[in-house]
Amino acid sequence: MNNSAEPTRNVQHNNAQHAVLFEAIGLAIHLDSASPLVGTAAVLLARFISSKETNVRYLGLDTMAHLAARADSLEPIKRHQNTIILSLRDKDISVRRRALDLLYSMCDVDNSELIVGELLRYLKVADYALREEMVLKIAILTEKYASSYKWYVDTILQLISAAGDHVGDEVWYRVVQIVTNTEDLQEYAAKVVFEHLRAPSTHESLVKVGGYILGEYGHLIANEPGYSPMEQFQVLHTKSQFCVASTRSLLLSTYIKWVNVFPEIKPQLVNIFERYRHVLDAELQQRACEFYALASRPDDDELLQNVCEEMPPFPPRVSALLGRLNMKHGDTEDKRTWVHGGKEANLDRDVVKRKAEGIVPIAGDSDDIIGSGLEISPSATSKGAADSTAPPSLVNKPPRLTTGPNVDQWFDKLTYSAEGVLYEDDQVQIGVKSRYQGHLGQLAIYIGNKVSAPLTSFTTAIHLDDSDALSVTFAKMPPSIIGPRTQTQQLLHVECKQMFSIPPILTVSYLAGSHQAISIRLPIVVTKFFEHVKLGPADFFERWKLIGGPPREDQAIFPINLNSGGELDLIKHRQIVSGHRLNVLDDVDPNPNNLVAAGVLHMSVEGKVGCLLRLEPNREAKVSSTPRCS
Repeated sequence: MNNSAEPTRNVQHNNAQHAVLFEAIGLAIHLDSASPLVGTAAVLLARFISSKETNVRYLGLDTMAHLAARADSLEPIKRHQNTIILSLRDKDISVRRRALDLLYSMCDVDNSELIVGELLRYLKVADYALREEMVLKIAILTEKYASSYKWYVDTILQLISAAGDHVGDEVWYRVVQIVTNTEDLQEYAAKVVFEHLRAPSTHESLVKVGGYILGEYGHLIANEPGYSPMEQFQVLHTKSQFCVASTRSLLLSTYIKWVNVFPEIKPQLVNIFERYRHVLDAELQQRACEFYALASRPDDDELLQNVCEEMPPFPPRVSALLGRLNMKHGDTEDKRTWVHGGKEANLDRDVVKRKAEGIVPIAGDSDDIIGSGLEISPSATSKGAADSTAPPSLVNKPPRLTTGPNVDQWFDKLTYSAEGVLYEDDQVQIGVKSRYQGHLGQLAIYIGNKVSAPLTSFTTAIHLDDSDALSVTFAKMPPSIIGPRTQTQQLLHVECKQMFSIPPILTVSYLAGSHQAISIRLPIVVTKFFEHVKLGPADFFERWKLIGGPPREDQAIFPINLNSGGELDLIKHRQIVSGHRLNVLDDVDPNPNNLVAAGVLHMSVEGKVGCLLRLEPNREAKVSSTPRCS
């Protein structure tokens, strides 16, 4: 590298020197990205990306992208951010493509708004061959590094407006999902999309987004000046004549939603249904006939209200954007040992590769997910698990649980308590607060940053042993950064479908100097879905006898702790049993030390099942026998 500081006038000598030099830099980055050689290489690469020779600029940008994919710090690359941005306007398209790849790889929380803004500006004049890839990368960066929900919506709608036909369905699907799952964003999104629709020329993808968001959340802005129901209807309906049949079908669904919430424009909407009843397209005709019948029912009829209820949050899923980008590159890119997208993407790639090769992840491996932590899949805890190259035997493999002196104790206590600490170490504290009713529940997870530096690349994932028996979904998109000494909250929606015995596992992943991953059991056990039932002594023992033996009866013997006086801790026994949502029945068992309880287990698929319990502690043996019948 020292001998390559100055180029010579001999072209062949320069070419040979550059060939060896770039291979040497690539090897140094691959072996140890923190070595002093790599620091020297970064200085050389900065000079190469400003070279007059096209090939040298190309190789400089490509090698700098390799450095961004491996380096712990992007600061040496960020110093030349303006030069890299100027390379987007290079006369050679291959150089422009490498500049795009490098900007995508070097983007982080600090420079995301600047880079995304520059890419949006360049998108309007970019080559058609680059536009589809640029759209995907802008959408991925916007979602991954969104500093606020409003910035995300503003940027994505600008992207859809600017890119037109180059915007795939995955982009506007993702906008709809995030807006639906983020209650605080819905009113703002409705206003912004309405303003975009007022433009004289609007792309069809934007009409689809507007149709969905105004149909669901237009009522939130209907009382403000300039956003009345009639104005919403006029601005959306004027766009429909330029749309294909599938988009018009979506708009008809918007109109039936408006029939329910905007009775003042019902005549105009019914008139549209009437006209569409006679079109040739079968899908449009069927929708129009069904919606016309619904809209013609009496005003006090509850059927229309039930059909037009607000959409529930979408089940969390892996974002299709990154998968689409990888699929686009899969057959055309040379087989690199690294991928564009920064160090985090390459860490994910290494985990996926090890899983595909059948290697069990070591402690500290990330069961990470794509993007900024939006995607929690009940059946797959990581991008690797959802990848088509992963063998089926590894798809549902649970992550290795994090161990500690108090982890099991915290979990056990939360199985019969509504709130408390679930995990704590020197960097983070995780707390839980829950409530349950019937077969449904909500779990608020509080994650606190205890250190004076931010936790970056923050993601969460859920692993379920049996997704047919238990459903656990996140209500909102988590932040990608937790600031110093601050706390974030994530809300989980829980549904018990069938009997289950293994609790779900929460994996929290973040960067704090190094990559960290914590996998802990969530205190979601089957007793959380119990409901109290009152029984007298005669009813209890009659039902006890009717149940009979196995498999409807199960008995367990386990050790117990005596209190400080060496006696049975009856108060604690009662607290634990009632904490498991069973109703403790007094004056049923003749032995005052025994506890008798009853409850009903609620399941959405298998219905309700009665459960009876007797706790028979033995002070001399320090054990307890618990026959449980259901």
